[in-house]
Amino acid sequence: MSDTQTPPTNRKTAKAQGERRGLVIINTGHGKGKTTAALGLMMRAHGRGLKTRLFQFIKHEGAKFGEHRALNDLGVPFAGLGDGFSWRSQDLERSKELAREGWREAKEAVLSGDYDLVVLDEVTYPVSWGWFDVDEVVETLRTRPRNVHVVLTGRDAHPKLVEVADTVTEMRKIKHAFDADVPAQRGIEH
Repeated sequence: MSDTQTPPTNRKTAKAQGERRGLVIINTGHGKGKTTAALGLMMRAHGRGLKTRLFQFIKHEGAKFGEHRALNDLGVPFAGLGDGFSWRSQDLERSKELAREGWREAKEAVLSGDYDLVVLDEVTYPVSWGWFDVDEVVETLRTRPRNVHVVLTGRDAHPKLVEVADTVTEMRKIKHAFDADVPAQRGIEH
């Protein structure tokens, strides 16, 4: 018995006939690739002339990871709204306030209609921790201008976020180098 498959030769689904509109997309799960997929979508949108904006709820304002350098070179606006990983925080109350301030800024960008695509990277964490209200996030997604796409990333997406989303992808870890004691790699994880 062979392990190879025969490539499909006919389309099994009909072409969608609905109206084009902004989508809510969630990348969640415990596997690697949630932010990477969102950034890839930003690159695609930017390449098509769409106006994009990135808000990162965990990374701090001065972070200079690979994506920040690339976005800066492309002239794509981004904002680090946090102060790093929660387990490294010296003051979780300050972390919470940063997230709340960041949410106000991100919400304004989503509702403004000034952007075609807004990425809310790692937003599931402050939502899960109760740092800001999931119902307010859902209401923002529901009342945004019709053409605005929003991508949310992070583990354990709240069921209310999943419900309002058009597309939800769960990244499932099968294997990760970190489990074999391999540290994060420059250009791969940061």
